[in-house]
Amino acid sequence: MAKEGYTSFWNDCISSGLRGGILIELALRGRIHLEPLSIRKKRLLERKVLLKSDAPTGDVLLDETLRHIKATESAETVQTWIELLTGETWNPFKLQYQLRNVRERIAKALVEKGILTTEKQNFLLFDMTTHPVSNATEKQRLVKKLQESMLERWVNDPHRMDRRTLALLVLAHSSDVLENIFASLADDKYNVAMNRTKDLLDMDPEVEAAKARGTEMIWAVLAAFNKS
Repeated sequence: MAKEGYTSFWNDCISSGLRGGILIELALRGRIHLEPLSIRKKRLLERKVLLKSDAPTGDVLLDETLRHIKATESAETVQTWIELLTGETWNPFKLQYQLRNVRERIAKALVEKGILTTEKQNFLLFDMTTHPVSNATEKQRLVKKLQESMLERWVNDPHRMDRRTLALLVLAHSSDVLENIFASLADDKYNVAMNRTKDLLDMDPEVEAAKARGTEMIWAVLAAFNKS
């Protein structure tokens, strides 16, 4: 979100970042996982995404993605799934796996929860429906949590971090909105937070994923975005 509560119309990174977030959330909820390490498939981006449980999550986008993963004839990698869900494929037979209108659907869900509102904005020659923040409390809570994770609650070890906090930092980086999170900090704290985050994101995903179970999908998504 920008300062006014609008997502940037020009930020293409958000679309793929959201798809990466969906894969991470499904993994955290125990619905999907990466295939086990093998002699031939050691690297995160070589290992396929496998279905662990097709039990509905109750979230429309998560369940739609789960159905796509279940329906594929052959398993795909994390990077391929991000591309398929975003619609970035040259294979016309796989366009069916694209998740459509993801930003709009997420925004509408947040409108229903009272976090966003809906209004029309005029952009030069056309009107566009936008969803500015109407209740900033939840956004501020989330921003503060991420700021504190890099400052007062800094543990200097990704495996001691809350998994969802780690995931949010990876996704903020992947969606090119990381600086927005720390923008309200004083200069000295901003520099500390950004440097620590950079050090965290510069870690080797292969090494970190091997250290602890339960975070493989987070590191695989980071590896996918590092490669793209």
